[in-house]
Amino acid sequence: MQANTDKWVRLGLVGLPLYGALTFWASLNPQPNPDAQFTQWAQYVTTDAYVIRHMLGSGLGLIFAMFGTIALGAYLTRGRGPYIAMTAISLSLIGLALFLMLVGVSTFAAPLQGHAHLAGIDEFAQLPPTFADAVLGVVFLGVIAFNLVGNALLGVAIWRSGSLPKWTGAAWALAALLMYALGIVYSVVSGSQSTPPTVLIGAAIVVIAGGWITYSAARSPLVP
Repeated sequence: MQANTDKWVRLGLVGLPLYGALTFWASLNPQPNPDAQFTQWAQYVTTDAYVIRHMLGSGLGLIFAMFGTIALGAYLTRGRGPYIAMTAISLSLIGLALFLMLVGVSTFAAPLQGHAHLAGIDEFAQLPPTFADAVLGVVFLGVIAFNLVGNALLGVAIWRSGSLPKWTGAAWALAALLMYALGIVYSVVSGSQSTPPTVLIGAAIVVIAGGWITYSAARSPLVP
């Protein structure tokens, strides 16, 4: 029974580099800034490639991230600092689940808005803000906060694990800083709603760190 559990934990860890790779792919061709290039944005989000990229890149990537995070939690709680690991996993999973909600909205609602604009229904984009928009903003802030804090703590748990390379913990925390905190800073400074280039760099780091975590876990016995 223990051997089967260990096998599933190691298999689940593969979700970490897959998450990074899919996020990297989804970020290669960022959408135009709707605030400055609304027509170009509308043309972008009404393509089949946009829907596929969001479903397979962002959506599926987050699903892999959730499986990988659960597996990493199962691995880390058997080593040093299990309480930090449990806290980190819980916060990260909340952040990923909220993020998945936003990806669903973007995947299926943005094309409708784009089609309306291209069809000449400009009033669609000029509708006043609603309660749903306010809730969306709160959820977005939750995504940033939970993922940033959760993954930073996860980096600490990896560093203290005693079985995984310390540099992978530092790299994991750095990736979260680039993808969330610095991504927000870039968006505010540039005034753009496009995917920040910091996300691309962070995703590449996730591929490297997540891949090495998976490799290290496969070579070292899991603590019972």
